[in-house]
Amino acid sequence: MARFHPLRVAAVDRLTDDSVTLTFDVPPPLREEFRFTPGQHLALRRFAEGTEIRRTYSICSPAPHPDAPGPETLKVGVRLVEDGAFSTYAFKELGVGDELEVMTPAGRFTLDPAPGRYAAIVGGSGITPVLSIVTTLLEREPRAQFCLIRSDRTTASTMFLEEVADLKDRWPGRFQLVTVLSREEQQAGLDSGRLDEQRLARLLPALLPVAEVEGWFLCGPFGLVQGAERTLRDLGVARRHIHEEIFHVDGAVATTPVGASQAPAPAHSTVTVTLDGRSGTWPVQSGETLLETVLRNRADAPYACKGGVCGTCRAFRVSGEVRMDHNYALEPEETEAGYVLACQSRPTTDTVELDFDR
Repeated sequence: MARFHPLRVAAVDRLTDDSVTLTFDVPPPLREEFRFTPGQHLALRRFAEGTEIRRTYSICSPAPHPDAPGPETLKVGVRLVEDGAFSTYAFKELGVGDELEVMTPAGRFTLDPAPGRYAAIVGGSGITPVLSIVTTLLEREPRAQFCLIRSDRTTASTMFLEEVADLKDRWPGRFQLVTVLSREEQQAGLDSGRLDEQRLARLLPALLPVAEVEGWFLCGPFGLVQGAERTLRDLGVARRHIHEEIFHVDGAVATTPVGASQAPAPAHSTVTVTLDGRSGTWPVQSGETLLETVLRNRADAPYACKGGVCGTCRAFRVSGEVRMDHNYALEPEETEAGYVLACQSRPTTDTVELDFDR
C-alpha cells in the first residue's frame, strides 16, 4: 500500500532555465519502503493556504540492486509549468533542508534488467523515467543494448543533457543516441523538425532491427506517444512489446468504456471498496467519480494526478460496471483483466465493488 512520508530535500540542482532536479534523503528505516523499479515515480504533496496539492514526478536515478540496501537518496526531475502550483514552488521556493511529503514509489512503466535489445522514444521531460531505466539496465546487464531517440525543442531546453552524454561515453558499443530538435538546427545529425509518424516510419528501420527489440518505451506528450505507437504497430511490433507513459495530454480526449457498458449513471448507486485490508460501502453522489466517493470516506485512498495519467489510483473491478472518462495510464491487458482508474470511473450499475489491494 503506497503511503506518504516526510523526506528532507538534500539538493535542488538547476538542469535548464525551466527545470530542476530534487534530491531527497531517505532515512535508513524507510529505505526498503522506498525501494523502486527503474521507471517508477513518486507523488509529492504539499499544503498551500489549506489546499492539498499533489504532483507526480518520475525517479531519474538508477535503481538499487535487488541484493543491495534500499536507496539512500531519491532524485526526480521537475519541469516548470506555466502557472503550475507545484512546479513553481519547487522551482522558485523549495530549498535544501525543507521537507516534503513523498509517497512510496508506484507505476508500471518499468523494466527489470534482462539481456536483449531495448529502445525508447521520448519527448521533453519524458526522458526522466527512461534515464533511470537505461542507466540501471546498462549497469546491471552486460548483454543488453539500448537505443534512445529523444525529441526536444532546443539544446538549451534539453533535460539531463550531460547525464545522457555520459551514457555514450560509458557504453559506446551498447548505447545509441539519436537527438531531434524541433526549433534549432544541429551541426550534425538529423534535420530539425517534429518527430511525427512519417519521420519515425523512415527513421526507425534505418536505426535498428525493429523486430528484434524486446521492449519499446514511449514517454512524453500525448501526441508524440500516440504517434509513436501507431508507427510501431504499422511496422509490425506487437502491442505487448510497447510500454507507454503520458506526461502531457494537452486537451486530447480518449474515452475508454470499461465493463462493456455505455449506459448512463444510475439514479442511485453504491461502491464497496477494499483498501489496505479494510472494506466499506458508500453511496455515490451525483456527478462523482468513484475516487471522489472513496476520498469522502477514506482520506488514505491512493491518488496523485486525478487526470487519468499517473495510474496511482488503479483498482481491480471485482463486480459491477463502470465507464472511464479517460485512460492514459493503463495498458490494454490491464483493462481487459479488470483494472480501472478510480479517478476516471463512474458507475453504470447500481453497485460496484473495487479492490485497491490487488
